[in-house]
Amino acid sequence: MNIRKSSEDYLEQILMIREKKGEVRSIDIAAGLGVTKPSVSVAMKRLRENGYIHMDQNNLITLSESGEEIARNIYDRHKTLTHCLQLLGVSDEIAREDACKLEHDISQTSYEALVAFLKDHNM
Repeated sequence: MNIRKSSEDYLEQILMIREKKGEVRSIDIAAGLGVTKPSVSVAMKRLRENGYIHMDQNNLITLSESGEEIARNIYDRHKTLTHCLQLLGVSDEIAREDACKLEHDISQTSYEALVAFLKDHNM
């Protein structure tokens, strides 16, 4: 699945909000990503049209099966990369920020090698 980095960020944010609050509204996404509500509206329209999310009559946002898969993949990458950077002595805040940048660009091959290394060394 080849989608834009910004779309991946929105899907990941939806997943994170859902796990924290149980339900997702546009205003929560805007606050979480530090963007405007109109920006979220445009992104939600695009994600809905591409089949990654659903919105109900109360404007609650849920992930479709394909949206959930992308969100989980990005969120897992984020957590793994954050953990790896923290193991290297990077502060928690910087590790999270840098992981957010890396999660989109690291190849699947390199990511899988990193995961295997961490697993082999019980990290």
